Amino acid sequence: QVQLVESGGGSVQIGGSLRLSCIVNGFVFSRASMGWFRQAPGKEREGVAAIDYRGLASYLDDVKDRFSITKDNAENTLYLQMHSLAPRDTATYFCAVRPSLGSPTSLRGDDYQYWGQGIQVTVSS
Repeated sequence: QVQLVESGGGSVQIGGSLRLSCIVNGFVFSRASMGWFRQAPGKEREGVAAIDYRGLASYLDDVKDRFSITKDNAENTLYLQMHSLAPRDTATYFCAVRPSLGSPTSLRGDDYQYWGQGIQVTVSS
């Protein structure tokens, strides 16, 4: 059974930083593509960042200079380091995983097979 568990969310002031973590169990982590997605109230889910088994990453344009996606194969953990947070980053963040096939750094949610339960990030003044 594949399980993804996010942690590290919370409330932060504008300009602050947070690091999200996602522990993945039951999946061959070293051969996976993994991503972070977010969904704000009333908006569609969007891909924020993705990383493939080689460590190659892709980002949503709005976050590419502020966020960094990394992974620790030994710990089966995916990270999203977020800096310079803004109110527009407020959302529920989800991690997701799939085999590294096709477009391994895809930001399309439909390409991902397994999902975490989501964690809230709130940015306010």
